[in-house]
Amino acid sequence: MNVWVQQMTQKVSATFVALTVAAMIAGCSTPSGSSGGGQQASQAPQPASAQTGTNSASEINQAIAENESNAAKAFEKSYRLGPGDRLRVIVFGEEDLSGEFEVDSVGVVSLPLIKPINTKGMTLSELRTQIETQLQAGYLVEPRVSVEILNYRPFYITGEVGRPGEYPYVAGMNVLKAIAMAGGYTYRANTRRVLLTRADTNREEEERPTQDLLILPGDYIRVPERFF
Repeated sequence: MNVWVQQMTQKVSATFVALTVAAMIAGCSTPSGSSGGGQQASQAPQPASAQTGTNSASEINQAIAENESNAAKAFEKSYRLGPGDRLRVIVFGEEDLSGEFEVDSVGVVSLPLIKPINTKGMTLSELRTQIETQLQAGYLVEPRVSVEILNYRPFYITGEVGRPGEYPYVAGMNVLKAIAMAGGYTYRANTRRVLLTRADTNREEEERPTQDLLILPGDYIRVPERFF
């Protein structure tokens, strides 16, 4: 597993830890049941405590949403482009130079005016700098460019799953979610291992199917058959 995949796995693990801590805090803030000799005052509802519990649940939901958003942004920032990625490029003040573009099968993206760019292995920031540099070389004065990913290249899953094929990638995808998207295991599947080929290595490796095993755009998953 390469360094970049390990870093992304650590970020996802940190997210789970943060959510667990938030849940523990919410549990501690839940009001305990009242005791006493059946007095009406002691049995009356406590609006302030109830409101505290409601706020805790709301805060947890907000924390989950923020963590998911931050994880997606971190992934996009460090993501390396490859064939099949679809991009939106905006050259501010130059509508004719802006638009949606797809990285072709060899990793090249073609934009108006400038030479085709081999994006394979580039981050979005590196691609933006490359576009600005080419535009500045004889076309525009101090161009400002924005680049974002509209759609990641798909991942592929074959073998003992209900619906083998190509599936759209979303940030934070792990192997268990990928198998679920493909219709789950068949009755013949070996549920203790998968064979994973990373898009950047072209080498099939055996892995354990856990929620910590992240799937990346362009990855190829094969679920083997079990032996009786």
